[in-house]
Amino acid sequence: MYKMLHTCFRVMDLDASLKFYTEALGLKETRRKDFPEHEFTLVFLADDFNTYEIELTYNYNPETPYVIGNGFSHLALGVEDLEASRDKHEAMGYQVTKLMGLPGTLPSYYFVTDPDGYDVEIIRRK
Repeated sequence: MYKMLHTCFRVMDLDASLKFYTEALGLKETRRKDFPEHEFTLVFLADDFNTYEIELTYNYNPETPYVIGNGFSHLALGVEDLEASRDKHEAMGYQVTKLMGLPGTLPSYYFVTDPDGYDVEIIRRK
């Protein structure tokens, strides 16, 4: 049996990405691996459940922004107070969508975009 371990995102500005994932989404840095001789740093983040991680890969001095593939859609996180979460992300200056729902349902999610253009879906937890 396989266990999900982490998802990697390559980032242009490690500090901006850490601010987004820690301050806007409440994730916590679990470990960091610096490889200055190879010019990259890996930072792992997890939620309070600590069952799955996001890996931020920062290659020193990237020349151009990474192209987000058209097959990748988004990362999803759950939150109890969806409206307060959306208001917080909007107040922090991040790009957020309106509250949305699947056809025939009440609004139950929105998207917020991280500093590198990755979409994060925020879903109301029940």
